[in-house]
Amino acid sequence: MAATMHRIKVVNDVSDLVPILRAVDSPTKLKLVQRLGEQWLTLEDVQREFGKDGEKALAFFEKLRLIDTRWVAREGRRQPDKSYHFYYSTININTTSPLAEISEVLAIATMGTKEYSRLEQRIYDAVGPEGRFFSDVAEELGMSPTRLKGLVKRSEKLEYRGHRIERFQAEASE
Repeated sequence: MAATMHRIKVVNDVSDLVPILRAVDSPTKLKLVQRLGEQWLTLEDVQREFGKDGEKALAFFEKLRLIDTRWVAREGRRQPDKSYHFYYSTININTTSPLAEISEVLAIATMGTKEYSRLEQRIYDAVGPEGRFFSDVAEELGMSPTRLKGLVKRSEKLEYRGHRIERFQAEASE
């Protein structure tokens, strides 16, 4: 019998609340988080149980580094399948923030899809195919660092790489 690892996600930056809140912002994502916390699921399992929305949510969780992966051999299959499990069993929120920043972060997490998509596209266009330094994008778009961080961390199309914002490229499943 294998021991279960107890991993804790520590949230020290207020903008890290955005992806945590967005990870459970729909019934599909919530149920998928619960299932991935209980057992390992392959992409095929997720597609069968949750459809395209589940597949999209899985890619989002992977971008946020909220899930662990491993290869599993299945009977009757020539090659192993990549399987997924929620990486953390506990989330520790340990941050203090000025009211203006926490308000901005919560507004971004709960922002309507249409308004968010417009802002996400502005950032996506500003970043370009090569990516750009965070401070350059913030200055060009006239956004506070907290606002830009929150918007990028909510995004399914953008990600941070060091001090840069880049367009997200999902890893191939095989």
